[in-house]
Amino acid sequence: MTQTPNTPNPDLDGLPTNDELDALQAEIDAAGQGDGAAPELSEAETTAKRIEVLETELATMKDQALRAMAETENVKKRSEREVRAASTYAVERLAADMLSVSDNLGRAISMIDEESRGDLGKNARQLLDGIELTEKDLMAVFARHGIKSVPGKGSKFDPNVHQAVTQVPSSETKGDVAELLQTGFTLGDRTLRAAMVAVSSGPVKVS
Repeated sequence: MTQTPNTPNPDLDGLPTNDELDALQAEIDAAGQGDGAAPELSEAETTAKRIEVLETELATMKDQALRAMAETENVKKRSEREVRAASTYAVERLAADMLSVSDNLGRAISMIDEESRGDLGKNARQLLDGIELTEKDLMAVFARHGIKSVPGKGSKFDPNVHQAVTQVPSSETKGDVAELLQTGFTLGDRTLRAAMVAVSSGPVKVS
């Protein structure tokens, strides 16, 4: 039997052999396994990452420091307000008790009008001068401690410091204070005693 020579098939020329295909598949498999692993960072990339982390931590610390400083400032201001209030209102109870003394001095002085003063004897005149001086000194003490008298006749009626007890015809503008019946006093922004007043109902209408 005659053997046919092993001649190459012209249809298979240029195609890879099985060995070449196996080698290529091995390379693909190896590459696929490498895709799942995280690439190793370079030194520059590692430094950049570290700087980014430190900058984030620094920003957080700055924010916390600013918040702490703001809270400290608020506490300081609140403490200062409380100290000022304690200083301002420390005499409130004593001042309220002293108002009756002021009232009595004022009543004693008002009992003698200007015309009657000329008829007073020397001793009575000296007594009246002493009462007036005492009242003046008391008002000075009040002023030093922030105690002020409430505006009276002719002032705008203020329900915070005035107590209306009646309404009377007056040349004063309607609704304003026409007469001061009892002096009122304030201490800082507090009312020690409201002033008792008569409120103007306007001028008398002539028919």
